[in-house]
Amino acid sequence: MSQKVLSAVTDAGYTTPTPIQAGAIPFALQRRDICGIAQTGTGKTASFVLPMLTLLEKGRARARMPRTLILEPTRELAAQVAENFEKYGKNHRLNIALLIGGVSFEDQDRKLERGADVLICTPGRLLDHFERGKLLMSAVEIFVIDEADRMLDMGFIPDIERIAKLIPFTRQTLFFSATMPPEIQKLADRFLQNPERVEVAKPASTAKTVTQRFVASHGKDYEKRATLRDLIRAQTDLKNAIIFCNRKKDVSDLFRSLDRHGFSVGALHGDMDQRSRMTMLQNFKDGNIKLLVASDVAARGLDIPDVSHVFNFDVPIHSEDYVHRIGRTGRAGRSGAAFTIVTKRETKHTDAIEKLIGETVEWLNGDLSALPPAEESRDDDRSSRRRDGKGKGRDRDRGRGGRSASSHKSDNDAGDNGVETIEAAPAKAESVRNERKSENNKSHNGSRNNHRPFPAANDDNRERRNRYRDHDDGPTPVGFGDDIPAFMLIVANAKA
Repeated sequence: MSQKVLSAVTDAGYTTPTPIQAGAIPFALQRRDICGIAQTGTGKTASFVLPMLTLLEKGRARARMPRTLILEPTRELAAQVAENFEKYGKNHRLNIALLIGGVSFEDQDRKLERGADVLICTPGRLLDHFERGKLLMSAVEIFVIDEADRMLDMGFIPDIERIAKLIPFTRQTLFFSATMPPEIQKLADRFLQNPERVEVAKPASTAKTVTQRFVASHGKDYEKRATLRDLIRAQTDLKNAIIFCNRKKDVSDLFRSLDRHGFSVGALHGDMDQRSRMTMLQNFKDGNIKLLVASDVAARGLDIPDVSHVFNFDVPIHSEDYVHRIGRTGRAGRSGAAFTIVTKRETKHTDAIEKLIGETVEWLNGDLSALPPAEESRDDDRSSRRRDGKGKGRDRDRGRGGRSASSHKSDNDAGDNGVETIEAAPAKAESVRNERKSENNKSHNGSRNNHRPFPAANDDNRERRNRYRDHDDGPTPVGFGDDIPAFMLIVANAKA
């Protein structure tokens, strides 16, 4: 590599290349196509950034005609690659253009008009600029496809195939993936010409520096949240942590719950605008927030070298995502810990994970068979609260959602102990349902004026709306719950 690049690497504090860098950089400098397979966090980005900087020292880009193109699956990854070019290219005078969503087209158009030596983008935004006539691809010398397996998962392969047809056939292609299943191998064969294969780890292996544990929990969301809070509080060496959820909705719900219980927490998911996402990531990097709740959109390429813990609130549906999630900790030889909360309905996913990584993950404090029955654990919690004088008035009607207002107050009071509880009162609930059914039948027979169903229904609706707006820790009613809405009674009476 050139002295300018080596000087920047030395200034960054690096002295020895990682295995993927040692394997890929020499071939990249020879302008050979490369198929690189390495886990996230092994220095893969620098393995193409450093040789590209050396190769780009000669020549300049023309307006709207980039010299190199790097495709990334997410905005975060694209932004982090741009940061790497700025860090290692500080001794160069290269124009770097970042094309991602959430940023105005006008700003990006100005960068393209100035000429881009390095164009870093997501596939969708690149095609947007091309279709607007703002971009010509005929001068691309080096084509980089990063995180190819994630591109496949996110459905970007048709876009990449279209982009590849716009680029000269004589290009140099650098193809990187964390795993190499048959589908990805077919893509590599299609895009690469006589490539050098550089593989530094098993495609589905996990870092040996990460301690992995499964944690048994009951299946309700509020029970899983209580398990997570206890787990976080039990970690004496927790510096910061990423908490992964399978769905964007769960990210928002879990963030609100942890925030309400006094944790230093932020959230990151795909629906956030670019400025909010970058601000949240920066706050996490700077230590302003301790916990980051994220969906799998953030599982790849988060450039945070010192994450001490990873918590999987949900077992990932795709076992490969487990490898990428826990790859956020234990990076660069550091130790880390990864805990996965498991319910009975998720055991098929844990079996697939263990098969993929080729090892058995130990359970923390016993497996699912060691869990006490859910009803029994709630009764024990109720008894202890009553001994403390906090359980008065528990046998009142609990409303449609299955929980009383006092039960919600108990949840907030229990936040200090890290355990949410819900009282079980099956007999009382059954009597309430029978009583409501009787009232509804009477209303159906024409005695609507005596029982005044309209105010009652409205009051109950208002109570339920307020309760579930302020609290997310209870079971969600199915359909209309236990009541028949007033408007349905009107229709029934009209037909009668």
